[in-house]
Amino acid sequence: MEKLNIGIILGSTREGRLSPQVGNWVKQLADQRWDANYTILDIADYKLPLLGEKDGDASGAAAWSKDVAAQDGFVFIVQEYNHSIAASLKNALDYLRVEWNNKAAGIVSYGSVGGARAAEHLRGILGELLIADVRVHPALSLFTDFENGSVLKAAAVQETSVNQMLDQVIPWATALKTIR
Repeated sequence: MEKLNIGIILGSTREGRLSPQVGNWVKQLADQRWDANYTILDIADYKLPLLGEKDGDASGAAAWSKDVAAQDGFVFIVQEYNHSIAASLKNALDYLRVEWNNKAAGIVSYGSVGGARAAEHLRGILGELLIADVRVHPALSLFTDFENGSVLKAAAVQETSVNQMLDQVIPWATALKTIR
C-alpha cells in the first residue's frame, strides 16, 4: 500500500519565529515511525500576499496549491498571537479551498498557555475547510518546553503526545483518502 503524504505546516512567517524548531522536532519524531512521508511546508517560502490584494505578487499561490493538494493530511504547527492564530496562517488557509477538503489534521501548538487558544480557533477554521482534526493536541509551553523562551527543549511527555496525535492522524487520513 502506498504511504500517505503528511504535510507539516509551519504557521508563522514572523522573524524570530519558533515554528521551524517545532516543525523540525515533529518531523524527526514522525520520520522514526515509517508510516507516512512527512514533508515540512513553510508558508514563508510561498510569499503569499494578503488574499485579494491588487498589487500583491501571488506567484507562489500555484506552488502552494500544488503542494497542499499533494498531501493526504497535515500537522499544523501553530503559535498563539493575541489569543488566536497568526494572520499569515489564516491567509494561507484562505488561499485554497478544495485542496484542503476531506483530509485529516493534527495540531501542535505553543505559547504562554501552550497555544491552546490558537488551536481552538484553528479547529473552527479547519472544520469549515472540511479538514477533520484529531483530538490529541500537543501543547508546548514557552515556559517549560523552551529554554529561555527561545530554544525548544520539549519534555518527554510531549514526544509521547506527538506520537499519540499521529496515531490518530494516520488512520483518519487513510479513511478520508477513500472519499477523495
